[in-house]
Amino acid sequence: MDLCERDARCLWHPYSAWGADLPLFGVRRAEGVRLYLEEGRELIDGMASWWCVIHGYNHPVLNAAIEHQLRDMAHVMFGGLTHEPAVALAERLVAITPDGLDVVFFADSGSVAIEAAMKMAIQYQIARGRPGRRFLVPRGGYHGDTLHAMSVCDPVTGMHGLFREVLPQQLFVDRPEPAFGQPCEAHHLAALEAAFAEHADSLAGVILEPIVQGAGGMRFYSADWLRAVRALCDRHDIPLIADEIATGFGRSGHLFACEHAGVTPDILALGKALTGGYMTLAALLTTPKIAGTIAGGEPGLFMHGPTFMANPLACAVARASIDLLLESPWQARVDAIEDGLRRGLAPCAALPHVAEVRVLGAIGVVELTDPVDMKTVQPRFVEHGVWVRPFGRLVYLMPPYVIDEEDLARLCGAVVEVVGELTVHGGRCVPRNASI
Repeated sequence: MDLCERDARCLWHPYSAWGADLPLFGVRRAEGVRLYLEEGRELIDGMASWWCVIHGYNHPVLNAAIEHQLRDMAHVMFGGLTHEPAVALAERLVAITPDGLDVVFFADSGSVAIEAAMKMAIQYQIARGRPGRRFLVPRGGYHGDTLHAMSVCDPVTGMHGLFREVLPQQLFVDRPEPAFGQPCEAHHLAALEAAFAEHADSLAGVILEPIVQGAGGMRFYSADWLRAVRALCDRHDIPLIADEIATGFGRSGHLFACEHAGVTPDILALGKALTGGYMTLAALLTTPKIAGTIAGGEPGLFMHGPTFMANPLACAVARASIDLLLESPWQARVDAIEDGLRRGLAPCAALPHVAEVRVLGAIGVVELTDPVDMKTVQPRFVEHGVWVRPFGRLVYLMPPYVIDEEDLARLCGAVVEVVGELTVHGGRCVPRNASI
């Protein structure tokens, strides 16, 4: 019995039905930008394992960081204890993030970080005697799969409509309309300003993905719009939570996407690329004002504490990953990827079933007119020697930053070939001559 057959007997994969006859590919090892399959094929990875493996796989510097830390300790509780990897990582994060974010709280994963960020904003409002408990959220966003994180995802594109009746009810506003690089005019802000004016007293905070809306639609919006939200939060004294779990550490072309607009959030959530894809870890950075207000209220402490908070192995590899990034020509690499994606994906724009092609930093998106049929389309990419995993109407690329020009061209070429083979059948994009 091969690996995939054994898997099918006992494993349930993300966003899948157990027992479903969907394509599955066993990975034997991974190195650089390549995945080596059990069957012998090798694939150029266009996903960076859901956007986190920015340095590529099996990197000797990150391997060494894990091995070195393992000799001292793999884990120790963070309640009442501290350790060098956590302190050093916190110092590094404070140094590289926007000024004013001087307090770090570690969490286990992106979704958990968003839960903790929401709790932090609510507890901040409680500590200063304000009634706000809801969150203002632009449509088109995605913030995770846990319960309260689901409540601030787009109720349509966020994939969580099934749970609508049990989720807290948040205040949604229209998604940011001006595209990246375009000015934000008064009519783009009218509904947003009206929502603040009417509901400010009921809000615990505003939560958004700066500049890049990720799994809710892969859209890039105007920095002017983000600056306007920051100004409205200041005017109404409402905390701004920036979810940079997907965009942090260079993916958008700046180290943090907030830098495109020159704004500093009150709470910043980081994850994914934080450890270079080696271990699960997330971090919240906030201001002394928010942390101090919570400390001065009842019960005088922040009511959150994950068991594996500030895991030493994860903190050690995260610190090594950040150093590796900052010591590399990461900006030039991301710029080169952006240029390669623009050139490589451009032919898709002429296809009748393609709605739009858009690129920002190391993110390339081909938006189709209809959803992809994963059962028939996913194997086509593997046949072309690449790992690309579409979702909904989006075929997108977020490769590791270390990808070279030749591999990036092959990756884009495969997308052009596969997308070019598609046709719309029964409301879904399927390869021509596919067995439906």
